[in-house]
Order: sequence, then C-alpha cells, then structure tokens
Amino acid sequence: MVRAIEWVNGKVVMLDQTKLPLEVTFIECPDYRTVAEGIKRLWIRGAPAIGIAAAMGIALGAQDIEADNSDDFTGQLEPVFQTLLSTRPTAVNIHWSVQKIKGILNKYREESVGRLKEILIDEAKKILEEDIEVNKAIGIWGAEFIKDGDTILTHCNAGALATGGYGTATAPMLVAKEQGKKFQVIADETRPVLQGARLTAWELMQEGIPVTLITDNTAGALMKRGEINLAIVGTDRTVRNGDVANKIGTYTVAILCREHKIPFYVAAPLSSIDFSIRSGEDIPIEERGPEEVTHIFGKCRIAPDGVKVRNIAFDVTPNKYVTAIITEKGAFSPKNLKKLMKKNASIGKFRFRPK
Repeated sequence: MVRAIEWVNGKVVMLDQTKLPLEVTFIECPDYRTVAEGIKRLWIRGAPAIGIAAAMGIALGAQDIEADNSDDFTGQLEPVFQTLLSTRPTAVNIHWSVQKIKGILNKYREESVGRLKEILIDEAKKILEEDIEVNKAIGIWGAEFIKDGDTILTHCNAGALATGGYGTATAPMLVAKEQGKKFQVIADETRPVLQGARLTAWELMQEGIPVTLITDNTAGALMKRGEINLAIVGTDRTVRNGDVANKIGTYTVAILCREHKIPFYVAAPLSSIDFSIRSGEDIPIEERGPEEVTHIFGKCRIAPDGVKVRNIAFDVTPNKYVTAIITEKGAFSPKNLKKLMKKNASIGKFRFRPK
C-alpha cells in the first residue's frame, strides 16, 4: 500500500497526487512552507492526510527556531500554525492537529527547547501511525454494512491516499475483502479534479477490488436501475448535529440515495468531527481557482476563455440524508453522534446496527 506521506531523514516526503495515476512522484519538503504549499496545491489531500501533514509541517518549522525557553519557542511557532491553518479552511483536521500540538507543548513546557523539537517529531510520527489504526477500526465497523453481492458507490477519494494509510471510506471495503465477501465498487469521477477517476479507481485496482468508473451524472441512472446497494463516502468535517461537509457533489449523491431508498454512510474518524460547530450552516466552505474547472491538469483548456466560473470545493449534506456515521468507536445515527462528546461515555448502546 502506497503511503501518501512519511517523515524521512528530517524531511516530509509526500506523494504528489496531482500526477497520479500517470506518474508516481514523491516530493521532499525541507520546511513547513513547502508542506503548506503541498496542502494548498493538492500534492496531498484528504482530511486525515492533511492533518498529518500539518503536524509534520509544525515539527519541521520547529527545527529552525532558536529560543531560550519553551514560552519563546511556542511563541515563535505561531506563524507556522497560522500558515498551515490558512491552507484549506473546510477540513477540520488541520485545526485538530494544531490544537493537539499546542497541548503537547503545554504538557512538556518544562522541557528544554532541544527536547521539545524531538517531541514534536515523535508526535507527528505518532499521529500518522494512530491514523492507520483508526482507519482499520472504521473498516471493522463499516464492513458490517457490506453484504455478498453488493455494489457500493463512493464519491471522491477517501482511501489510503487521503489518510495515513488504509483509508476511511475504503476501509470497510478492504476489511470486507479480507472477510471473503464478494462485492464491487462504483467510483464516480469527481469533477473538477477527478479524484475518483485518478485516485480511487487506481487504489482499488491496486487492492484487487473490482471497480467501475462512471461520470458524476451517471449515479442516478444506475440507482434507478437497481444497480447500487449502498454508498460510502468520507468527510472533511462533520459537526455536532451530524451534518457532513465533503467534496462537492456529495450532497447530490445523498439526495439520490434518499430518493431510491439506498443507505448513505459516512466514514468519519473522530479527528474530523468538529463538536464546536452546531450545524453545517456554520462550516466554512472553500472556493478554489477557476483553472481547475476550465482546464484539465492545468494544461488543456475545455471552456471558453474568459467564462465566469464558480469552483465550490465542498458541499454540506444535512443529517437527515445520512443513514449512519462510521467512526473508530462505532457506527452512529447522526442524532446520536453528540453522545461522543461525553468524555469516557459508555457508547455501546448508541451504536447503530445495520438492519
């Protein structure tokens, strides 16, 4: 399984996902500004993966700081935090990573500056490895919803490339395959950057999972024919009431699923759930440049020169369209997601089970 990001010899190494599937190219990031550029330019993407990248970017930025004490050290890290936070506003994992790192700095504030630099590297590596374990747990819960003979629709890319490894939306598929279940996946292309066509289809083929690529506007026709049994997608930010922000077009898929009485599942690690936001109406939605819509790979123009463009990167799916949210702690109906806010709560009775 190809990893999207690693810490190697004091540098962050990213798989340049803008070149997939035609090229497998890795980029060395020697400093936090290059990491931030990679997040902004989509060398790395997917909420968990960019959360990992943010933690590693902070660790990189820390190595160049000269300070006499931990307070001065933490203060000099503030521009690093802000640079990384400004890259992708919708995905909550960057905010999660920054807050986690700030907590670590506070916990070890009595340590020397040299030791703090080592601790931040160790923490970034730990966040990567923990993400993989979280994804495997999501896979175990989500595999319960997959039956022999099912056809699964997925939107955008929430596989290993969008995480530390194993994926979120693809994790139930990988576990179901390990369990010996026979199923197939339909991946829509996911305009305008084509993450479904370039990344999801490629990843599933590498794993030996049967996958069929469709255009974004084909899903409804296949649902009407009874050729899709369930949908599983990822999320860039899920909020307290169970509203889900994900790649543009997810809302459309969810409405189609409701119309055709097809379960619509969201794979959401706890790090992507923002309990500070009440509803999806308050999620900041990123809009990106017009060239992603007017050009293919930034090279071949497919729209008239000078045409006006709206390139909204994400949409919000209201909780009423979500059958269940699959986390590493279990699967929940949206109305019960808030139970996870209670520290050390016994959540077993809140687990959503497939019918």
